[in-house]
Amino acid sequence: MTLPLIGFLLAAVIPVFFGKIRSAPVWLCLQAIMLGWNGFAHHADFSSHAILALVEVTVVRVCLAPLLLRSTIRRRAEVNLDLMPSNLFAWIVATALIALSFQFGEAASSPDAFTLGVVGATVMIALLILSTNDSPPAQLVALLFMENALALFESLLPEPWPLPVHAALGAVYILTVGVGNWLLATRSVAVPVLEKKKDAP
Repeated sequence: MTLPLIGFLLAAVIPVFFGKIRSAPVWLCLQAIMLGWNGFAHHADFSSHAILALVEVTVVRVCLAPLLLRSTIRRRAEVNLDLMPSNLFAWIVATALIALSFQFGEAASSPDAFTLGVVGATVMIALLILSTNDSPPAQLVALLFMENALALFESLLPEPWPLPVHAALGAVYILTVGVGNWLLATRSVAVPVLEKKKDAP
């Protein structure tokens, strides 16, 4: 089913060219919705694994992670900069990496070549954000993009990962969101204190 994959790809590509830091939680939420749709389409057997995976995506990736990230960005009063620098060179590099990812997917010569291309493109986009934007919220968003790409990769497997592995991946995602938001919130509190000390006589 290609419709959720197209939606996932758009939610990963559009932020690179037109997205701002403050809108990143919305794009993460859309990615997660497409991820849940794709997983349900692949494992629509109402097994315990499929139900738990859908619950994990809905609770953690659709609701919890975007809300935490949004509240942290607001507390930091983060400048609403682009996720990636808006210049022609960066856009050319991003376009080339996305095209290269789909060439890699086509080389696999399998029915899931498009899915592999979407996974590769999302990972490339995340790496590009990490290398071009040193803003802490943008770095966290890039890591969450990569986590979503890893979850999408599961749909390529003939059998889903065992529940302990899936639970471990969900725990890593929660840990990434929790630690990342804690570090961002800690920094937002510490900066004004340091500035007051510098201004003191």
